[in-house]
Amino acid sequence: MAPKKVFGIVLAGGEGKRLMPLTADRAKPAVPFGGNFRLIDFALSNLVNSGLQKIVVLTQYKSHSLDRHVAETWRMEGLLGSYVASVPAQQRLGKRWFAGSADAILQSLNLLRDERPDIVVVVGADHVYRMDFHQMIEAHIASGRSATVAAIRQPIGLADQFGVIQVDQDDPTKIDAFLEKPKDAVGLADSPGEILASMGNYVFDADALVDAVLRDGQIETSNHDMGGDIVPDFVSRGDAGVYDLQRNDVPGSNERDRYYWRDVGTIDSFFDAHMDLIAPVPVFNLYNQDWPIFNQQTNLPPAKFVRDANGNTGSTVDSIVALGCLLSGAQVERSVIGPWCGIDSGAKVLDSIVFERASIGAGSIVNRAILDKDVVIAPGAQVGVDREADEARGFTVTESGITVVGKGVRVEA
Repeated sequence: MAPKKVFGIVLAGGEGKRLMPLTADRAKPAVPFGGNFRLIDFALSNLVNSGLQKIVVLTQYKSHSLDRHVAETWRMEGLLGSYVASVPAQQRLGKRWFAGSADAILQSLNLLRDERPDIVVVVGADHVYRMDFHQMIEAHIASGRSATVAAIRQPIGLADQFGVIQVDQDDPTKIDAFLEKPKDAVGLADSPGEILASMGNYVFDADALVDAVLRDGQIETSNHDMGGDIVPDFVSRGDAGVYDLQRNDVPGSNERDRYYWRDVGTIDSFFDAHMDLIAPVPVFNLYNQDWPIFNQQTNLPPAKFVRDANGNTGSTVDSIVALGCLLSGAQVERSVIGPWCGIDSGAKVLDSIVFERASIGAGSIVNRAILDKDVVIAPGAQVGVDREADEARGFTVTESGITVVGKGVRVEA
């Protein structure tokens, strides 16, 4: 039997309003993460590591930096017909943008007609995780169903934050109901304190997906959403299965990070996911060489740590520092520093995330903060120390006290 032709679709058209101001000038999947990466690199790395060779990224809002990143970073072997291609909203069905994730696929059906795949893998672009989709595809084919939804076990107390999958009593691989953020979720039979939460990753028989989005496009009351409309349609016909992430064995993973999955859709969750990276034994391990997370390979010098002009030494602990950085007599603790950053004498950067080309002046303090690209912290200035002062300067401050300084802002003392 000939192998199935598999096609990958990455849904990357979301605005990311809850991540403002980090998404003020870029699409959510293009937001930097972990020093060297963009959020979309995790979805694409999982697909490529799983053996997919033809992948499209459907974009819409503020997509320039995302399109450029995909073009510069994800250059596959064209001789073998492999590609990762960014596809903007094409308005093929009229003068309108995507009305939802299902509508994005509906407006891009020409891609499926051109490639004629047997199987389509549809994933989101803004989650941090590792997953071998080849194993999920095999489970999908073996099930005989037309749709399979990837799910991860979560505490039942968090059920109202997720799309929850209720399984058939006689067949735990079959979806009985798909519930959107339920208040009264029922725990799993083998683990009453847990529920199965949708990961936003799907595997479809190609012809069934085409039929589903075409029918959904005719329903005026539909939200045209993959999780809210398309999956429930398959469930109602008894044709949807669930793939429990516990069945997935990613090469090089360990018990601590095997089932790691984070939706980084808010400032707090984005911040917490970074803190997961820098733990002494990280909850998510960026250094798994058997299942690498690929990123843009730029020509940058190594990071450099030197004494200041007076011979004072700095210290950097429990932190990630990207290429091109120069730290001169500075103190950095529990932080993630992006490329080409400079941190000067006596400056303190604590529990913070710093994006590319930020400059942090001598004697300044950055505490529990996120600094976007090209931010300048003047000598002696403080961010994340006085909430009222930060809010008065127009900075975003979350309820938990994380201060966000937008792209290109200069902070004076």
